Amino acid sequence: MIAEKKLGTMPSGIYPGKAFPLGSTYDGKGVNFAIYSEHAEEVELCLFEDLDSKTEFVKIKLKEREHHVWHIYVADLKPGQLYGYRVHGLYDPDDGKRFNSNKLLLDPYAKALSGLIDWHDSVFSYKMGQDDLSLNGMDSAPYMPRSVVIDTQFDWENVQPPKIPYDQSVIYEVHVKEFTKLHPDVPEELRGTYSGLAHPATINYFKSLGITAIELMPVHHFVADRHLVEKGLTNFWGYNTIGFFAPDVRYASSGVKGEQVTEFKNMVKELHKAGIEVILDVVYNHTAEGNHMGPTLSFKGIDNEAYYRLTEDKRFYMDYTGTGNTLNANLPGVLRLIMDSLRYWITDMQVDGFRFDLAATLARELHDVNRLSAFFDIIYQDPLISQVKLIAEPWDVGEGGYQVGKFPPGWVEWNGKYRDCMRDYWRGGDSMLTEFAERFTGSADLYQSDYRFPTASVNFITAHDGFTLNDLVSYNEKHNEANGEDNKDGDNSNHSWNCGVEGPTEEKGITDLRERQKRNLLTTLLLSQGVPMILSGDEISRTKNGNNNTYCQDNEISWIDWKKADTGLLEFTRQLIHWRRNHPVFCRRRWFRGHLIKEINLKDIEWFLPDGKEVKDDMYQTGVARSLATYLNGADLDMISAMGEKITDDNFYVIFNSTADPVQFKLPPANYAESWKEVINTVKDTVNADGTTYNSGDTVTAEGRSVILLHNPTS
Repeated sequence: MIAEKKLGTMPSGIYPGKAFPLGSTYDGKGVNFAIYSEHAEEVELCLFEDLDSKTEFVKIKLKEREHHVWHIYVADLKPGQLYGYRVHGLYDPDDGKRFNSNKLLLDPYAKALSGLIDWHDSVFSYKMGQDDLSLNGMDSAPYMPRSVVIDTQFDWENVQPPKIPYDQSVIYEVHVKEFTKLHPDVPEELRGTYSGLAHPATINYFKSLGITAIELMPVHHFVADRHLVEKGLTNFWGYNTIGFFAPDVRYASSGVKGEQVTEFKNMVKELHKAGIEVILDVVYNHTAEGNHMGPTLSFKGIDNEAYYRLTEDKRFYMDYTGTGNTLNANLPGVLRLIMDSLRYWITDMQVDGFRFDLAATLARELHDVNRLSAFFDIIYQDPLISQVKLIAEPWDVGEGGYQVGKFPPGWVEWNGKYRDCMRDYWRGGDSMLTEFAERFTGSADLYQSDYRFPTASVNFITAHDGFTLNDLVSYNEKHNEANGEDNKDGDNSNHSWNCGVEGPTEEKGITDLRERQKRNLLTTLLLSQGVPMILSGDEISRTKNGNNNTYCQDNEISWIDWKKADTGLLEFTRQLIHWRRNHPVFCRRRWFRGHLIKEINLKDIEWFLPDGKEVKDDMYQTGVARSLATYLNGADLDMISAMGEKITDDNFYVIFNSTADPVQFKLPPANYAESWKEVINTVKDTVNADGTTYNSGDTVTAEGRSVILLHNPTS
């Protein structure tokens, strides 16, 4: 038996327990607790009776320690039990040690957390008003959330993950609350929750739109920063994680003592039933504890040196993330935490992949980003993690942190170069022909030499960070005044164009142009090689009134206003996605080779000038991409089906005109196609499979700032 300190009614049996698995594990008879701390001198388990308890009813000292893991088994505890830790040791920030047993600490491996931080001076380990070398003796327990013991059992009804290949994927970036908070077809009590995303109205919308995966903005339990809360704002986006195993309690409609886990699982199950994958945006690069003046919530008080990347002066933190701290993915305990978290979300929560926020940070070994870091090595050898979708945001804010095109095989990347190129092209910039051609065809210059394929590029025009599609064509400047930072926050380089007037206008010429620009950008995105990602609400022209950094706006600025949905653009987007998904020529698994296809003596792709002449090699380096066309040959896609059959498609001719004036395009001769049908003309707001027919050699007028898609059926 292990010694304990009585504060109330004690559990009936206390035993040594096991060092693994980490966290709290219910076995039907009791709970095993295990926590990693290399430098702690003593660890206490604190049990709470209910959510309103200001302090623990019992403390139990953990005396068993194995491989730096402190552990204990407590009989008769059940799911729903609330707990935390107090960790004793030296408080010496100059030496990197920040132990303070007056602080209740969250379990890094907690599968659920109840409650939110009630910001109070006691959650800081130093005395407010003094520097961080002082010691704050106030008890933080009354103001802290609690870790929760959960029951992991769940009936998945034998529903299997869809396992959709990248080349067939269309990703839709979604915020749980943002998407459903004002949705009229979702019951009010479910709006803003996991159940709201699992509601038939939501799932039917996803299916009708044609997307194959939702990429959820952070749902790991996160913290709303004190300075935001005190200004009446919050951390709405969630890039401030404190619980890497716990679905955030804010999005739960069913309860806070483990019910949120069941609700999340049910959401995944319902989406999988509909054939839709769930990808999580995850933040393993830093935590919510901030810099040396930040709060002590978990890792900092459990073992500061064993979790964080410290400077040479151990009092301070390396900050490659712009948030105050950086998790040290070189340390074995941190690597294990990240890998255990990923495996848990794959096995227990059944998610289909991850988008890694500021992923370059995870690859840093000493200072430079190292593509052969331990993080990548472990991912490669893991039989579970290596088989799901792994999407990198391939940059961080540190020196040398922009790593687009430099992640290893097995990873796909948010292609920031694609975003900037296409934005610049459609606002009339001097995009070089070679740059436009590379981005449209999958960015071979970034990925091909690494034995990756076009699907390594996740193409996007907009994402949560920045303007919405509507605002991209309506504002030249950001308008972030509501964030309370004098409009100094957010990116100043938006590559946007307001079409002549800043913000809303009634001027028909400008509103028509803006609508056409939205169609131009969406059409370019969905006809490009690679994996397209659409920001939720862009398809209905949602606006954030020019705010390009709504990270703190949990209100009508961020919530999608479904009553103002642009149904015309919605239908146009649906048809676009339909054409993409039904024609493999737009979503190749292999690179264009630029070689002749022997059977028809034509190349798989060719670029043309408006006069009908082919673009010569020397023009790619000197020519500016303003008006050009491309021929996509479906006869040989260098792809075979799962049954070993050769995959072929129809032929297409895509015309781009980013100039303000109409341009006459002469169609290629009959050996390319004797006739073409217009499917898309972005001057119009519809997709028409039986549009105008043109013959080879005819002249097609591309109005100013427009895309035309011509189709030549081969069967």
